[in-house]
Amino acid sequence: MKKVLLFLSAILFVSTVHAQSPASPLVTSESQNIKISYSQPSKKGREIFGTLVPFDQVWRTGANMGTEITFAKDVNFGGKSVKAGTYTLFSIPGEKEWTVILNPELKQMGSSNYGSIKEKNIAEVKVKPAKTSAVQEKLLINSDNTSLTITWDMTTVSVPLKF
Repeated sequence: MKKVLLFLSAILFVSTVHAQSPASPLVTSESQNIKISYSQPSKKGREIFGTLVPFDQVWRTGANMGTEITFAKDVNFGGKSVKAGTYTLFSIPGEKEWTVILNPELKQMGSSNYGSIKEKNIAEVKVKPAKTSAVQEKLLINSDNTSLTITWDMTTVSVPLKF
């Protein structure tokens, strides 16, 4: 009986620890023509751009699995024609300029495989980052059907959209 109680106590402990793990939650943002699914990391007192997310290196634009964006209709994505469909969203943050990228290879775990799929990029759009007036604790990626906006920490970038 002691062994059974000890075993059950161990399972309860492991379950409690796992339930409190700091994994980034999966978030879905939707508007009329766009659905964005991403794992939402938090700042947690860290310096984000230039440190946690290095400048001038490809980033999965989220946490865990790659961010996926679905367009219900063909779209002009920052001046590039993009067919309706689902794409992985990557970005290359820079101090003065970001490149926001759409790639058709889905189910990417991070950006470690990006080098072998980058030739398939559908769109690469250059945008200027702007400073926000307040700290954004959690990464936000959303759209109002006129732009795709990425905001985290004290930085925001926006890609114009036309349907």
